[in-house]
Amino acid sequence: MDIKKELPHFYIGNSLGGQQEWYSRITDFGMHVGGCAAITACDCAIYFEKYFNLRGLYPFDLEKISREDYLRFGKIMEPYLYPRWSGVDKLEIYLDGFGNFLRDRGVKIKMRGWSGENNFLETCKIISAQIDAGYPLPCLNLNHQARILQDYVWHWFILNGYEIRDEKFFVKAVSYGIGRWFDFATLWDTGYERKGGLILFEI
Repeated sequence: MDIKKELPHFYIGNSLGGQQEWYSRITDFGMHVGGCAAITACDCAIYFEKYFNLRGLYPFDLEKISREDYLRFGKIMEPYLYPRWSGVDKLEIYLDGFGNFLRDRGVKIKMRGWSGENNFLETCKIISAQIDAGYPLPCLNLNHQARILQDYVWHWFILNGYEIRDEKFFVKAVSYGIGRWFDFATLWDTGYERKGGLILFEI
């Protein structure tokens, strides 16, 4: 039986969520080139305030999220997930950074990492359970052998949907202002020894 589940998100103009490319390559080079972790954290913070009513996460107009306000919000998030030269390339860095952001705002959300070394089938179950519970999942992909995923190399993005179709498991990846569906078997099998992984939430 085919199953499909997608979480709500938010648009900023025609963009699904925020984009690091909005930051100037000249004045905000770090965010422009390496701000993907901070962008996913911004999107998750807005999501949790908008859909879980967790107040204090987004300091601007939640009903009319503008590009200008989002850019300001990203600069608030930047110190917590600073775009290092090697990138935010470990789940622990993300957990510490976003965790500190949440603590500074008095918001309690449990987080834990799910390594890319974990079993594919168990990971499908985890993704299904998280999305069924209403939680988006920040996902870190490091190197990858598949050409279809080259725009997602060394990159953080959000998984906010899954579909079981013809006995295959697909996920919806939100980044660059769009949502794209990928065969998760391809996404999870990077072909490299060093793995990324997922951030799991619990409220």
